[in-house]
Amino acid sequence: MNKKVTRIISLMAVFGCTAIAFTSCEKHDANSPGVEYMPDMYRSPSFETNLTTLVQKSDGTFDTVAENRNPAPGTIARGFMPYPYANTPEGYELAKVNAHNPFERNDANIKEGEELYGKFCVHCHGAAGQGDGPVAGKLPGPPPPYTAPDKINLTEGEIFQLITFGKGLMGPHASQVSQAERWKLVLYVQKLQHPDGVFPAPIAEVKAPAVTAKAKKHKK
Repeated sequence: MNKKVTRIISLMAVFGCTAIAFTSCEKHDANSPGVEYMPDMYRSPSFETNLTTLVQKSDGTFDTVAENRNPAPGTIARGFMPYPYANTPEGYELAKVNAHNPFERNDANIKEGEELYGKFCVHCHGAAGQGDGPVAGKLPGPPPPYTAPDKINLTEGEIFQLITFGKGLMGPHASQVSQAERWKLVLYVQKLQHPDGVFPAPIAEVKAPAVTAKAKKHKK
């Protein structure tokens, strides 16, 4: 083999090694730690929400049990706003006067409420809220019109409570529609009730009923 061929092979080897060195240093996955030698010696395991615990049984053997870690008392999930009114007659009456829509009555929010109404409500309540949706005729009784005398003056808190927990033939929608979306649905339902833009005056707020001495004693 002459010197020229040897030189070419040497240069190719040098360039090849250089290319391998550069490409091996590049991380294609930013989360990859690369090649690790005995990682268990220095990388501690992460603790997940569901932990596995060894529980000793009565016969002395152990069993593996998965259990949830309880959050700290008073913990509120990110993006969640606590709703203080329960699905009870008392909760309904309190929500009727105390629950107020945190969203402004503007075109954007009403438009979003209209889109949500088309997905979750129109099939029963109808496009104009008259209880004439395509599914209404198959129910034991169609939903009452929003403009019925006993419905037209429902407060925003009442409508929100009805959407959240349901009533009569209407099922609860809290699992299908977020809290924010329910309030925007309220805005659109009120628009169907009052297309002229004149809404009933708000009712004076009331406090939750005090716990009686008898109830306190029973609670203990």
